[in-house]
Amino acid sequence: MSADFGPLEAALRARRSAGGKALVPYLTGGLGDWQGALAAAADAGADAVEVGIPFSDPVMDGPVIQEANDQALAAGITPLAVMDALGRLDIGIPVGVMTYYNIAFRFGLERFASVLAERGVAAAILPDLPLEEAGPWTEAADAAGVETVLLAAPTASDERLGRICARTRGFVYGVGLLGVTGVREELAASAVVMAGRLKQMTDVPVLVGVGVGTPQQAEEVCQVADGAVVGSAVVRRMLDDEGPAAVGDLVGQFRRALD
Repeated sequence: MSADFGPLEAALRARRSAGGKALVPYLTGGLGDWQGALAAAADAGADAVEVGIPFSDPVMDGPVIQEANDQALAAGITPLAVMDALGRLDIGIPVGVMTYYNIAFRFGLERFASVLAERGVAAAILPDLPLEEAGPWTEAADAAGVETVLLAAPTASDERLGRICARTRGFVYGVGLLGVTGVREELAASAVVMAGRLKQMTDVPVLVGVGVGTPQQAEEVCQVADGAVVGSAVVRRMLDDEGPAAVGDLVGQFRRALD
């Protein structure tokens, strides 16, 4: 793999080069035995994992992930505690964090980026940070060697999508529908359209998330996309407190669907 790519992008490109589809589950940091759940997800065939750093006002997230944030915060989890725990874990696949800009800003952008890098975290997703205002963060992240994954919304113009694709690292996160995260009855048509638009304009891996809640929906969107991000369905298992094995079982179902 080219040294030009960080560990996350390298892993996703390797899966694609081998003719496969990438699977990136999202888990909430600080919720139950979340570290065991991460290891179980890795063992079940995830290509990378996205760990949510809980925030009190997660504007992109629906009721399931909001509830997970609330429970983790009530249990006393802090951003630094999540990052420190990640620094002690070695699950054999790249780890990214997803959180909100307020947390990075309060930390100090350079410090946040360097703490992530020191803890072995490959990438960061800050969904409420618009491209036009991302410069100071992306500069700090690039300097620390942290891949900044940018989101691409279904409402964006082709011109804007082109700028997002040029700036993203790791993968470009195609948002499958207008609305917040959560499991839907069926895959939104916009998810496949989004994947197709992005695939036409970039060689960076294109993964679709938000509204991809079942193995069948992941398989459907991956007819076009390079992979899927699965959040609420996984976090639901964590909230039901079924333990890491239940998370591993669900991730395994998605893995088999994509293979």
